[in-house]
Amino acid sequence: MCLILFAWKSHPDYPLVVAANRDEFYERDTQAMHWWPEHPDVLAGRDSADVLGSPGTWLGFTKTGRFAALTNVRAPSEKRPDTRTRGELSLMYLAGKDRPQEFIQTHAKRFDQYNGFNLLMADFSNPANAEMHWVSNRLMMGQQIRPRKVFPENPLTPGVYGLSNAMLDTPWPKVNHRVAAFAQTLAMDHGGLKNADQYLRLLADTHEASDHELPSTGVSKDWEKALSPAFVKTSSYGTRSSSLLRVRKDGSFEMVERRFDANGTIGHDVITGVLSNAPGSNLSV
Repeated sequence: MCLILFAWKSHPDYPLVVAANRDEFYERDTQAMHWWPEHPDVLAGRDSADVLGSPGTWLGFTKTGRFAALTNVRAPSEKRPDTRTRGELSLMYLAGKDRPQEFIQTHAKRFDQYNGFNLLMADFSNPANAEMHWVSNRLMMGQQIRPRKVFPENPLTPGVYGLSNAMLDTPWPKVNHRVAAFAQTLAMDHGGLKNADQYLRLLADTHEASDHELPSTGVSKDWEKALSPAFVKTSSYGTRSSSLLRVRKDGSFEMVERRFDANGTIGHDVITGVLSNAPGSNLSV
């Protein structure tokens, strides 16, 4: 499935660093990262598949300092085929004006319209009070995933985090192994928006977990094994893109996206910019 590694207020020069893999079927229609014509401030890839709801995105950033990223919660037994596309949630946040907690309060009643999701949201619109939240419409009860009815405030404290297709920081092998590698890479990053390849290399890891490390999520053991690396590759399904976002405390940012199909790399883009509120202010780290 997917993997998001991120550092929130944990680097002296970057309030936010995100390294992420998006896994999907190769045949699913997808547009590369770009500025959206109908939402000129939004920089993101676009899911172009035929879906119920508004085609959205798995990861995006805006000129006004809004970040969103989404993963599915892997629970095949409870998946409903008639639900709305989860990617519209990230787009709704990116294109809106609500702070993360306001977004959760406003939309909580509609979260049951979606299959299981994790949504990360950050907001730098007020540089002195930048914030980041995680919300999921599922929760773990013992070893079972259940729908969540209540959505308490969950602002994230400074730290290095990993998110795959369970709850935040659930210790799946790919999360544990890549969080450690991400922390090392972060420590060697001197804040100059250079050496993006070091992050892309750690996302390209194809090491499969050993059998005793595999989670039990309701798919076959062969699929658990195939989905266990950070970078997934099967004949029909795999990592479609690797993304890196770094936001500096002076408001400058860089988004890197490397795209793949079943045969290998098919594209690589780097987009840089400066937040619209950046002049004269530093982002809080």
